[in-house]
Amino acid sequence: MADCVFCAIVAGEVDADLVLDEPDLVAFLDRRPVFKGHVLLVPREHVVTLPDLPAKLRDGFLEAAQRLATAMVEALGAQGSFVAVNNTVSQSVPHLHLHVVPRTKGDGLRGFFWPRTRYAGDESAEFAARLRGAL
Repeated sequence: MADCVFCAIVAGEVDADLVLDEPDLVAFLDRRPVFKGHVLLVPREHVVTLPDLPAKLRDGFLEAAQRLATAMVEALGAQGSFVAVNNTVSQSVPHLHLHVVPRTKGDGLRGFFWPRTRYAGDESAEFAARLRGAL
């Protein structure tokens, strides 16, 4: 896609610090990392959101995410990682990208980046039923 910075990175038109370069996937360091070593995993094919990811790419995408999460521990000495995907809302670039962020206890990152809420009464059962119905 012409205006997509991630497509430009995949094509080699924009410099990036590549971490993984495979036939279907590319991973590179985020230029504004949460913590140093924060990686973005993208499919080479322009796909906007996770629901748009073709079935032929799903297993490889998740397998690469697993390898990146493992690499955070082995290469960076992290105790674990935070793995996340935004779909449309808070998606700064409209090209599917999975964040893998190295984590250590006491690193200052607290839970999710948004406020938490609680379910009232039987509301959780209602939400679960609605989601089951959609699946």
